[in-house]
Amino acid sequence: MIVGGPNARSDYHINETPEWFYQYKGSMLLKVVDDGKFRDIPIREGEMFLLPPNTPHNPCRFADTVGIVLEQHRPTKSLDRLRWYCQNCEQIVNEESFHCTDLGTQIKAAVEEFKSSEEKRRCKSCGELADTVPRVLEQP
Repeated sequence: MIVGGPNARSDYHINETPEWFYQYKGSMLLKVVDDGKFRDIPIREGEMFLLPPNTPHNPCRFADTVGIVLEQHRPTKSLDRLRWYCQNCEQIVNEESFHCTDLGTQIKAAVEEFKSSEEKRRCKSCGELADTVPRVLEQP
């Protein structure tokens, strides 16, 4: 799929298949959780990146940028997940699972449900209310 910026989501997507990113115009920031550690991976114009399966990731796109993302067809019993982390203590705040048939509409529904529920946004570890949009990001 061809994707442009800007976007403003605070969730991390997890799917059981790899994803291939190519940045056609401008740069993006791929936020990932790798072995429990939060990392930012800049993908600049003309660069590509192969994201391993089951890696929580949040693709942050900036204004006037264009990228290409290739995702594999999901196996019949696979589950995609959306996960939100506490920005204070980095614990999981909420997670939703679904079999992916239409990524755009399914993500939108889960994100809207999270945004509208203070209970889903409240961190059970420290009590912080999770952000619904990312904090200020700098374009790589």
